[in-house]
Amino acid sequence: MIRETLDSKEINTLRDLPDMIPVFREFFEDWAIRVFNREQHECRNYLSPNRREFYKALLITKGTGVFTMGLNTYYIDEPTLLFIHPNDIISWKNLSEESGGFYVLFKKSFISKHLQLKAIIDKYGLFSDKSKSVIRLTESEVPRISQYFEKMQEEEQDETSEFREDSMQAFLQLLMVESMKVARFPKPDEVTEDYSNIHQFFDLLERETSGINYANPIRIKTAKEFANDLQMHPNYLNAVLKKHTGQNASTHIRNRILDEAKALLVQTDWSLQDISYSVGFAEQPNFSQFFKKNTGFTPAEFRRSF
Repeated sequence: MIRETLDSKEINTLRDLPDMIPVFREFFEDWAIRVFNREQHECRNYLSPNRREFYKALLITKGTGVFTMGLNTYYIDEPTLLFIHPNDIISWKNLSEESGGFYVLFKKSFISKHLQLKAIIDKYGLFSDKSKSVIRLTESEVPRISQYFEKMQEEEQDETSEFREDSMQAFLQLLMVESMKVARFPKPDEVTEDYSNIHQFFDLLERETSGINYANPIRIKTAKEFANDLQMHPNYLNAVLKKHTGQNASTHIRNRILDEAKALLVQTDWSLQDISYSVGFAEQPNFSQFFKKNTGFTPAEFRRSF
């Protein structure tokens, strides 16, 4: 059943769903923690191949789907709690129209401001230890867990409170403590060979693009180079990515380089030449042409817009 399910529908990357939270621009917006009700925010099929700047705690109380974190796949048809690290490569395939539960997103900067929250995150390892990142719940345990999401949402909506973030991080701590009390960690289901290869590709793409700079520019950036590193034929790599994500390897690589270039343009004061070299262009004019062709803006225009 799992094999049939994982091959049944095309999934989208988050960048292709502009009305979803989060989208790329959300990265730059001024928020530290946000809470969402899954009944109000539609859950679609998606794959998040890039590192994110936020942690995510997700409570699923209604609906059925297949969740993949790295090479671990879980068939979800009962209440489940998931703790997702910013570096996790994840995907979700929705198998029903029903949706219930909550999720909370909080940025790394939010953790840095609240050292007690960081201590709890480090102590329990729910986000870092993949054997603890998925917790099955009984129906009787759902209200105990849901209350903390509800309380965080109440605090978020109280814009007059000067203690809003303090309260939300306290409830987040209690959520993790309560989760450990009821924790049942399921074994992952078997992942298909196609999905194994997809996640290997995105893992390599992430390793190649995270932390790049002038002293450590991107090493490989063509589909053929990625296929060689993965010991796959380029045609096979393109075919499996096209089948499951609707885009070939070159498109995913291009989009990832664009995302990294945008981040460097907005978050650093590096020269355009340094940014060009870091993302794999020896000549700045070639980078500017690439950037404008794919965004409609020159790098300088994009930087000024923020």
